[in-house]
Amino acid sequence: MNTPVEPLSAAGLILLRDSVDGLEVFMIQRHRDLRFAPGATVFPGGRLDAEDSELPWRELSLPLTDDMPQRMAAIREAFEECGLLLTGGTVDAALIDGLRTASGGGTFLDRLLAAGLEPDVAALVPFARWVTPESVWRRYDTLFFLAKAPPRQTAVVDGVEAVAGFWGTPRAILAEAEAERLSLVFATRMTLLRLAGCRTVRHAMEEAARFHPLTPILPRPADTPDGPVLSIPDGLGYPLTRVPLEQARLG
Repeated sequence: MNTPVEPLSAAGLILLRDSVDGLEVFMIQRHRDLRFAPGATVFPGGRLDAEDSELPWRELSLPLTDDMPQRMAAIREAFEECGLLLTGGTVDAALIDGLRTASGGGTFLDRLLAAGLEPDVAALVPFARWVTPESVWRRYDTLFFLAKAPPRQTAVVDGVEAVAGFWGTPRAILAEAEAERLSLVFATRMTLLRLAGCRTVRHAMEEAARFHPLTPILPRPADTPDGPVLSIPDGLGYPLTRVPLEQARLG
């Protein structure tokens, strides 16, 4: 039996807003030429970069937490992929546009500080920690955060990793996947199922607070009388814990 590859540390940002239809989440569609999860509809996020763990945190006014690298990665990846920036207060649109098109040296934090901004890491609420199944060739240990969407900002996808972005209720997105109009990887589908039971941003934040500290979720295959399934532990807030293996897209 092959030894599973070690998972890479990663972070995802689940941006939320209230609407007349209920709770909405922001999703991106990954480029079809990417090697991992090509064409899938996912939450913004990605693997940690070295800069996420090597920043001079103690020189800033940011609250220090053990998951600071993941928080920074989630904010950075969301901005790189869809142009939405979590920073304190309302930010001028021209400033956001300038940061989107900025190039050159320095870390993401360097560019923020030069613009007089700091990442709003305190706005992120840990929601779940998913570990890619051991059978997948590229694995991630991903910490997902909830955050209320920044006010008066418009998403602009990068066109490289993300080719489209949209808001929708978890139920509507799941219905689109059921109709095969979009594709969801397993962890995304399960997260949407859990959020589908939340009516508002506040409700989702309360749901997140129910399960701390987070238990890492490593989906495992299992045999049942109805056939093979992918299974996660019970008691972690998910209304469904077993999915037929043939329906569970892993990456």
